[in-house]
Amino acid sequence: MREFNLKSLLPHLLAIVIFVALPLAYFSPLLEGKQLEQHDIAQWTGMSKEIADYREQTGIEPLWTNSMFGGMPAYQISVVYASNMLKYVDKIMTLGLPSPASFIFLYLLGFYFLLITMGVDHRLAIGGAIAFAFSSYLFIIIGAGHNSKAHAIGYMAPVIAGVIMTFRGRYLAGGAIAALALGLQIYANHLQITYYLMLILIIYGVAKAVDALRTKQLAGYTKAVAVLAVAVVLAVSSNITSLWATYEYGKDSTRGPSELTEKKSSDGLDKDYALGWSYGVLESFTLMLPDFMGGASQTDAGIKSDLYKTMIANGAAQNQARSIAQNAPLYWGEQPFTAGPTYFGILVVCLFILALFIKKGYIKWWLLVSTLLTLMLSWGKNFLPLTDLFFDYFPGYNKFRAVSMILTATTLTSVMLAWLAVKQLVSENITLESIRKPFYMAFGGIGAMLILFLMVPTMFFSFTGTVDEQLGQWPDWLRQALIDERIAILRFDIWRALAIMAIFAGALWMLLKKKISVTLFAVVLALLMLVDHWTIDKRYLNDSHFVAARKATAPFQPTQADQAILQDADPNFRVMNVTVSTFNDASTSYFHKSIGGYHGAKLKRYQELIEYQISQNNQQVLNMLNTKYFIVKGENQAPVAQRNAGALGNAWFVNKIDEVENADAEIAALTEFDPAKSAIVDKRFADYLAGLKLNTDTPLLQDTLDNPEVADDVDRIILKTYTPNHLTYETNTTQERLAVFSEIFYDKGWNAYIDGQQVPHIRVNYVLRAMRVPSGKHTLEYKFEPSVYMTGERISMASSLLLILISLGALGMQLRSTTPKG
Repeated sequence: MREFNLKSLLPHLLAIVIFVALPLAYFSPLLEGKQLEQHDIAQWTGMSKEIADYREQTGIEPLWTNSMFGGMPAYQISVVYASNMLKYVDKIMTLGLPSPASFIFLYLLGFYFLLITMGVDHRLAIGGAIAFAFSSYLFIIIGAGHNSKAHAIGYMAPVIAGVIMTFRGRYLAGGAIAALALGLQIYANHLQITYYLMLILIIYGVAKAVDALRTKQLAGYTKAVAVLAVAVVLAVSSNITSLWATYEYGKDSTRGPSELTEKKSSDGLDKDYALGWSYGVLESFTLMLPDFMGGASQTDAGIKSDLYKTMIANGAAQNQARSIAQNAPLYWGEQPFTAGPTYFGILVVCLFILALFIKKGYIKWWLLVSTLLTLMLSWGKNFLPLTDLFFDYFPGYNKFRAVSMILTATTLTSVMLAWLAVKQLVSENITLESIRKPFYMAFGGIGAMLILFLMVPTMFFSFTGTVDEQLGQWPDWLRQALIDERIAILRFDIWRALAIMAIFAGALWMLLKKKISVTLFAVVLALLMLVDHWTIDKRYLNDSHFVAARKATAPFQPTQADQAILQDADPNFRVMNVTVSTFNDASTSYFHKSIGGYHGAKLKRYQELIEYQISQNNQQVLNMLNTKYFIVKGENQAPVAQRNAGALGNAWFVNKIDEVENADAEIAALTEFDPAKSAIVDKRFADYLAGLKLNTDTPLLQDTLDNPEVADDVDRIILKTYTPNHLTYETNTTQERLAVFSEIFYDKGWNAYIDGQQVPHIRVNYVLRAMRVPSGKHTLEYKFEPSVYMTGERISMASSLLLILISLGALGMQLRSTTPKG
């Protein structure tokens, strides 16, 4: 029986202390009370403002918001799934560290645990954890505000560790770790990262099956698969509310199929949209040379750069030269724009190749296949044979955009295999003579290639890209200066890479010659990785990105136009802001109910309404959406508010129904119609409208129920109370009417009531709700009551509690088995 004592834990406790210290040192402004200014978090603050305010005021989750795109479910914006007890485990795992230091800590701790699981010495595992955690992409996404993505990446390695432990026969401990880590990974709520993780694990499962067949260990393999199947069920059911709601909503979002004929060929994202951010094949050299493609789309080359000096030498004014140098378009790759490259280190690349020569077994082949596959998938539109195969035939793959994101998986598997090479290098059976040939092939081959790039770079690369077409009237000498600057920064990175390789080679030679210990070698390796990555990461995420906490938590200040609109006594209308990118900006949603917003998964029909009608400036469509104000540019380009007298209000009655054949006809009919008088209805709702006779002679007036001057024979409807998830109207009509509401139709949760009794309602005008209203005075209500949330929360509570109890039980049994009796 193994002995358990505090001394055996000390190395791991030391590692944890290092893992706490490193992110706090990197993000030192956090210690001054500052916060990171992140674009996507600012946008999230705008899009979630109504949700957050309602939650704070009532303690209730609204599950719907009217602040973006006329209204949409809040599932992919901001919902607190209170019944999922894994949220408490997640807080424990991050030790209460402030964001974004908490994400880096998860990266470090998770990968360290994975390497320990794979038998890597704890001293060496620290360097491996740094190599993974400080890879540039994992920092760049934090700078952009992709917090859920970073959060999910932090749990990738522990999931793999649990799976490996299970297949090695530690069924209880491995299964519990896999289930808990996967539950936390799904809880982080970035399904694209979860999808890529599952892809890696499927490849592992195949590789392990082949090995089990070869070694005749199918019984153990089958048992491990059964245990992991239970683990997956527990992890999924713990997060069932968010997963189920996302699945249900996905069918009606831009990730789902369209009813329009010209868009029926795909049940996922438009391929051009999904592949917009495809990594270039040549761009993959950034994995070992970060500025191979010039770095970020806009880079501060500085006044000491050759670019700046050339402009001054050619007579450019200092302020002009400084401006161009500070925003130099050094990136010459194929992506529309980029905040920085994916770099996981020249040493990782060299060690990865070395591992192919010195590492044996199915683990090597699993990691090699996973690395190559994910790398090639990241090329997207630049490698269509493979991309089309996955996009058309692999379930779920066409639901995701920005395929270059899969490089997170490439980084993970590459560092894993590289550190298995490190593990091999310090083993007793490795000698200088035995490692000489594979070392020369790996490090020598890479080194020779870098020297060629250094000496004659233009023999291999043009250093020009599509971005150069946007340089306008730049003279030839300035364009050449830009190319020369790109060459210069590449040469700097090559010299830097060669120096790192030389230092590592020297440390390895001294280790194999017994001139330094494994501990010292591990320290040198860890420091080498830290210095390498730290200096690159600081190019793209540094102290200048931190601001006062007040600015980060309230990123938008009202303009005079906003202030003017906020004076309106009736807050229940919508605003269209054309001074910003209307449908890619959530700042308007921070103050108003907007017809625009910022989200990657709008309702499909609303996106089509934007494409076919709103983008064509169809004023009648804007009127039916109750767009009461426009924000436009006035004098000196300052935003000003314009009142739209044609806005139809919250609800109205129509005198005419125009029945159409299908979705194509329905959206086309919006081009020329008067929404105040008629409603466009798909024929599928014909039964609902059967027997309804509209009197075209009866005068119509809305929003007048409390006006005593209105005659009793005028049919009217008014919105009496509003919350995001509950709207109450009062009506008074002389006959049965069809009411149209300026609210987005979504039948997977919105229920209609008349005088407390639930009644059906239909979709009209492609995106709006409508309801038959009986004559007389009545109270109409719409309540957002998605059954998926109510049912899911009960399942989530039971499953997450069971998962935590199983994990605690497994931990207790592990401690008991390693503690001596007596």
